[in-house]
Amino acid sequence: MKTTLKVLEENTNMRLDVVAAAMFSDFSRTQLKKWILQGRVLVNGEICSPKDTVYTGDEIEVHPLEENKVSWDPEKIEFEVVYEEEDFLIINKPNGLVMHPGSGCLNGTLANGLLYKYPELINLPRCGIVHRLDKDTSGVLVVARTDSFRNYFIQEMQERRVKKDYIAISVGETIGSFEINEPIGRDERNRTKMAIRHDGKESISFIKLKRGYKGYVVLDVSIETGRTHQIRVHLAAKNLPIIGDSTYNSRKKIGKESSDGLIQFIRDFPRQALHATHLSFQHHKNDQLFEWSIPMPEDMQKLEKAIISG
Repeated sequence: MKTTLKVLEENTNMRLDVVAAAMFSDFSRTQLKKWILQGRVLVNGEICSPKDTVYTGDEIEVHPLEENKVSWDPEKIEFEVVYEEEDFLIINKPNGLVMHPGSGCLNGTLANGLLYKYPELINLPRCGIVHRLDKDTSGVLVVARTDSFRNYFIQEMQERRVKKDYIAISVGETIGSFEINEPIGRDERNRTKMAIRHDGKESISFIKLKRGYKGYVVLDVSIETGRTHQIRVHLAAKNLPIIGDSTYNSRKKIGKESSDGLIQFIRDFPRQALHATHLSFQHHKNDQLFEWSIPMPEDMQKLEKAIISG
């Protein structure tokens, strides 16, 4: 909704962006300057530049642009807390849930849900989230409840003393176990993707065949490093793209001799078949090994059954 005001004598012979900031205090100077450049601020019905001079009686007309804002407000979000103690929580993150608000997702995230259940987490950076899973990856996740545990767990991850294991269902065939030690960095052609790059950050994954079928495999994966999209990038690079991965298996590769029913099931599978199944670390209070496992979820179990059926 537009707002119109006339320039007062005290603001005569001054720059438009300066006068607009003084007259329309509900908006920031940066925001107003942006709108001036976009032609959303008019002087006597005309588009002007931020440095143009205005005079007494000039009519400044502002057409605000509603901008979406990131919200860290508490929201009732469905997720399962499988274990809790004074200093941390263990979450079973469902697929489809973004970790925290940002430019691509303004609200409705795990962080919003954590604040609804545990309002005190507002006092911790990112509401206690100390590591992440991709939106469409499910599974075990640690959330700090105190600053001391948060600092401890981050240090343990930096020292590579936190063990994280995953299970993936991929297209392709392999045998035995192998290591993938390929550096990962931002894809130069698509900044929303990651890629194997010689100048990327060290990235180490360990792959073990769990079960093999004709054209498909269920893999145990552990990671020594925790780069963005690491498992997805590494498996795709080894011709073992994860089923349902729209970013790194965009062509929806299908195993040879798959039935029409299986082909359709795989093409309709709505997310990457990747699940964080196990996590362990030394407990900060007693030095005992703390471990937690969450079995493969129902949707991935159904996917494997469809593969077995052919």
